Amino acid sequence: MKVIYTTYKALLLFLGGMLLNSCSSEFLEIVPKGRLIAEKTGDYHKMFYNLRLVNMGATNAHAPLSDELVAIEPFFSSSQLRTQRLYRWEADIYETEQNSSELEITMENLYIYNKIINEVLQSTEGSEQEKLSLQAEALGGRAWTYFLLINYFGMPYNAATAASDPGFPMVIEADLVARNFQRASVAEIYDLIVRDLTTAIPNLPVEVVSRMRFSRAAGKALLGKVYTFMGRYADAAPLLRDAITEMGSMGISTGLYDYNDGYSSQLTVNDRENLYSKQFVNNWVHQGNEYVLKPEVAALYHSTDLRLRYQYRTTAQNGAQYPVPGILRRVLGSGQAQFGVRASELYLLDAEVKCRLNDLPGAVASLEFFRSHRMPEQDAKVPAAIASDQISLLRFIFEERLREFAVLGYRWFDIRRLSVDPLIPLDITDLTHRIYNADGTVKETFNLTRNRLVLKFPQTVMDQNPGMINNN
Repeated sequence: MKVIYTTYKALLLFLGGMLLNSCSSEFLEIVPKGRLIAEKTGDYHKMFYNLRLVNMGATNAHAPLSDELVAIEPFFSSSQLRTQRLYRWEADIYETEQNSSELEITMENLYIYNKIINEVLQSTEGSEQEKLSLQAEALGGRAWTYFLLINYFGMPYNAATAASDPGFPMVIEADLVARNFQRASVAEIYDLIVRDLTTAIPNLPVEVVSRMRFSRAAGKALLGKVYTFMGRYADAAPLLRDAITEMGSMGISTGLYDYNDGYSSQLTVNDRENLYSKQFVNNWVHQGNEYVLKPEVAALYHSTDLRLRYQYRTTAQNGAQYPVPGILRRVLGSGQAQFGVRASELYLLDAEVKCRLNDLPGAVASLEFFRSHRMPEQDAKVPAAIASDQISLLRFIFEERLREFAVLGYRWFDIRRLSVDPLIPLDITDLTHRIYNADGTVKETFNLTRNRLVLKFPQTVMDQNPGMINNN
């Protein structure tokens, strides 16, 4: 994975300049190869304000991989080759000389998090609690990053196979020249994520001054989500419940927007549904035309659902009608999509976990509270026949996830975990992507396979890490 670290060179120069401009002249005495040296606790504090920790750029493969989409010509053929290949569920997404968009910013960010984790406790001029708090925030950031990476490159978590399923290299040192990485198992990476979060939570700040910073509520919410993806629902339940309660004490306005009062796109740092801000470039919910919501998913919205009113169009950006009846183009008002720790997902995870633990009234209450913020209250009720049946309710919750997160890529991660779900298993071979001609006829159809539940590492990474096993 040496090639990935070449992207750190600009980062090293940036951090050096940032810290030199903000610290005393003795801050940077010697820079050994592969290291940037900080001394004061305040130096590590400033590292969290690197905007690349929030702006994840083209780390967006999960969006075109999701199965709620159809593609329309001639827009599809005019789109980037990378996203065409992702949509076709191809094995090789990149040319042999290209680096992976899914690795560039994530690996840069791991360097920053690892540096803070491993060094801040030895820094000067800060209290011990301040140092522990900064380390905890970095542990939370590393956990979030690894959770994304393992859901790109490792098979869905299955307790029976996780110890042998290849995962992702365990990079826990801030070393710019490390090489010859090998992949840890899926179980080892999940163990790292859980260990990082359980270590971090007691020292995370209850209040934060910015959504760029990691709060205790965000830590509990993320760990609850991780446990949910692992099938550890009893462990997830109290964490999700605590996060819902504690997000009101974060020191910044946090919670659900009520679409009954209107809708407007928000900057990531102002978006009150962000407990922890992370965003990626997603032009498919802004001005893109090539990927739209398939008719059968569009039909899941009730006519009074305010997401329909505020967030969808029936035409392309240029006003042209799409050739397939019933498809919708999502328009959120920004080309940046949020995927950090979100209040909206927190309520839906809470409902899901309660349902899986057979607390159906509790699940319905959480779900209806969420839905009442997306449609008139009288339409937010879960139908009685669904509310009283665990399997029907669980399916309804996943449909609600589709309604909320369509074209944002969340469905891709749901597909993966539903492929190993004990209650509502999903046969992924039934999932298709279609490309429609401009006249509405089907041009091509692609079926998802088990091998394509994971991304392959690009050839640039494989060439620099002899012996590392790639995905098929």
